[in-house]
Amino acid sequence: MQRIGFVVFPGFQVMCLAAASAFEFANLEVDVPAYDVQYVSETGGAVASSLGIAMDTRAFDRQPFDTVVMSGGVGIPASTPGLLDYVRDASQRSRRVAAICTGAFVLAEAGLLDGRRATTHWLLARQLQQSFPKVKMEEDRIFIIDGAIWTSAGMSAGIDLALAMVEKDLGADVARKVAQKLVLYHRRSGGQSQFSALLDLAPKSDRIQNALTYAKSHLRSALSVEELADAANLSPRQFSRTFRAETGQSPAKAVENLRLEAARLMMEQTRHPIEVVARESGFADRERMRRAFLRAFGQPPQALRRSLRSEELEAASNDG
Repeated sequence: MQRIGFVVFPGFQVMCLAAASAFEFANLEVDVPAYDVQYVSETGGAVASSLGIAMDTRAFDRQPFDTVVMSGGVGIPASTPGLLDYVRDASQRSRRVAAICTGAFVLAEAGLLDGRRATTHWLLARQLQQSFPKVKMEEDRIFIIDGAIWTSAGMSAGIDLALAMVEKDLGADVARKVAQKLVLYHRRSGGQSQFSALLDLAPKSDRIQNALTYAKSHLRSALSVEELADAANLSPRQFSRTFRAETGQSPAKAVENLRLEAARLMMEQTRHPIEVVARESGFADRERMRRAFLRAFGQPPQALRRSLRSEELEAASNDG
């Protein structure tokens, strides 16, 4: 049985512990329980979260864990010499060490991320990079595996990280069943963006939201201003003016962002040829999609696909 140690500290964010549910439900899918989840802290005993909910913990000792998971907080965790020594020791004694959200700051301060690719919550990613310049920060990732070190983005991304661990340990079928039990549509791949085009637009009125929902469902259509205005039940002129006022973007730019998100997700989850991805996401041809990718991501679709495949191969080699 693999022992999983979740490290908590005063003021930890309780949502980090949602990741433990992936291991709990994985135990229910196999004949013999695969994981023993425990909670540890520097002092032991009850440790209060940022919400005031207390977690009963065991004090740090040298009893090894297969996997150590550093929790995060609403802000940057306040490291102590004891906490830093513990995670450094864990990197020598455990098969893998992970950090959820701002827990990456603890690993970085301990030196575990030096020269490694890592991620954290996008709001604090650049601050981590500035504070620890040796880290190869990739702020637009759900989670990253670099050797024995795993890091994830915001709190909910810790569930994706834990599901990825279950998949490495017990196989894709078990991970898929766990995701279903947790009522997750699918396990997000590590390379998936932290951002959502619809959330980023944040329209204020139902009419503009309806137009965006229509656009997302009809990406293969031309999606002219007239078509979107009709979905919003507004005149084209009034629609364009209201759309820009509410979202800060033109309708054409918003549609392009929705198509980019759809294309990128398709490339992450399928092996469809670039031509098929371009057609299904509404770009019509690969050249138009290539230009959009260069504007948005600074690289063509082929380069993104190579990067994703490289991540898959690296993860597979780490598993082996």
